[in-house]
Amino acid sequence: MQSLTSRPMTEKDKQEICAWKYPGEYAIYNLPSYEEMRERKIGFLNPETENNYLAFLDGERLVGFVNILEEDTEVFIGIGVAPDCCGRHYGRKILAAAGEISRERYPEKPMYLEVRTWNTRAVRCYEKAGFRIEGEPYELTTGMGEGTFYRMTKK
Repeated sequence: MQSLTSRPMTEKDKQEICAWKYPGEYAIYNLPSYEEMRERKIGFLNPETENNYLAFLDGERLVGFVNILEEDTEVFIGIGVAPDCCGRHYGRKILAAAGEISRERYPEKPMYLEVRTWNTRAVRCYEKAGFRIEGEPYELTTGMGEGTFYRMTKK
């Protein structure tokens, strides 16, 4: 692994991310097609929020992305890691970089993320990146369906 770099997402990045396919229970994280996301104006293909997204590269290779979304009192962090990069410490490194970017942009606001309770791999990754579970699990409906989630925060 080289040092990670970030940049605003390109259209090529967005197309590649939409083509990522996760195995087994992680398939819930598969995105709709690039065309469908553009048509529905969702996620990084929503013109109102697309500037919140950054691509992360290891050398020339796209390995993940983040959404850094400022809210009233805190900053939401969303993360995606390429399927074949999961379990290889990319998530923790991407979150560390996203945390630095968030603190630069929004120095007074703590960060939070939401993660499905069954996704212990992600929970461990987020804990290693300094996030802590806050409160009890709760039910949430997202663009990827319903589920039970933890809210994890980092000051």
